Amino acid sequence: MPRTVAEINRIVRTLTKTSHDWSPTAVGVVAGESRDPFRVLISCLISLRTKDEVTAAASARLFRLARVPQRMAELPPATIARAIYPAGFYRTKAKTIRGICRALLEHHGGKVPDTMDALLALKGVGRKTANLVLTVGFGKPGICVDTHVHRISNRLGFVATKTPEQTEFALRQVLPRRHWIPYNDLLVTFGQNICKPVSPLCSVCPVRELCPRIGVGKRR
Repeated sequence: MPRTVAEINRIVRTLTKTSHDWSPTAVGVVAGESRDPFRVLISCLISLRTKDEVTAAASARLFRLARVPQRMAELPPATIARAIYPAGFYRTKAKTIRGICRALLEHHGGKVPDTMDALLALKGVGRKTANLVLTVGFGKPGICVDTHVHRISNRLGFVATKTPEQTEFALRQVLPRRHWIPYNDLLVTFGQNICKPVSPLCSVCPVRELCPRIGVGKRR
């Protein structure tokens, strides 16, 4: 049975109140420090298939070398790769980051574009990254869906979808608009600290009484 708007609001409010006790996401920390769309974009690219603690350290090292597209485009790919190691696929990401910086300089005056189409036109940027830049970097409405958001939204019964992209568009139909921008950071922190992919910590979950645990097997 689909969740009502009242149920969704109650769950999101409860998670929001509890989230202050959880470790923040690496991209969330970057956004909180600067709200710079460029740094949000780069840290999100580093975070793909990479643990948060690695992302945080790698982003900090890279931003000590360069904080603007002009400077980062001048760095050799090997220098970027060394800075972000051991992020997953660090050599490939280094080339992607440098290529994006050059594209920003060539096509956007050195600025990160603030539209979905323009962001997706940057080689290496997908919907997750584009939505995160739009929402966190520019404060524009959107829903950024990664594996945590996809998994938890289905576990809670907000949606019944097979892919993150399906989840994004399904959430646009049921999630109240005021929750869109903070939804990613909220569910990612929840997923990293409580609602883990395997053996979620249901015994200490703040919304356990409201969760149907769809698809959950072993739990703690």
